Amino acid sequence: MAFVHGKSSFFEIDNSSGTPTDISAFCEEVSLSRDIETAEVTTFGDDAKEYITGLTDATISLSGKFDSADASAIDPVLSGILGSASTVSWAYRISNATIGATNPEYQGEGILTSYEVSGTVGDAVTFSAEIQCSGAITRATS
Repeated sequence: MAFVHGKSSFFEIDNSSGTPTDISAFCEEVSLSRDIETAEVTTFGDDAKEYITGLTDATISLSGKFDSADASAIDPVLSGILGSASTVSWAYRISNATIGATNPEYQGEGILTSYEVSGTVGDAVTFSAEIQCSGAITRATS
């Protein structure tokens, strides 16, 4: 088995100029959720429900520490693509090490559907964001 610690995760997303930007240094959590629709095809005479697979869907949730210090910081990158008329490319690896069988990279396109900045008097300012994936997600191992 090849268990991996989350501290080495990697996430990259296009900025408003279409340039891939590594935002890993700002993220504390990345969650890629993939689903597939099913359609019921049960007919008379069946003793149990039957299903067929349908369309896939995926979302990505990001959260971490807020920074707006320069053009590659989290605030300019995410603010710049929120409300974009086109999708942006993204890439996610569980480790920043070389892509391989035990370190796949998930890649796709998506729309940033939410970006929230929040702060409290006793803690660092944080951000959270949601990406609705659009189209197929690929899993690269080389």
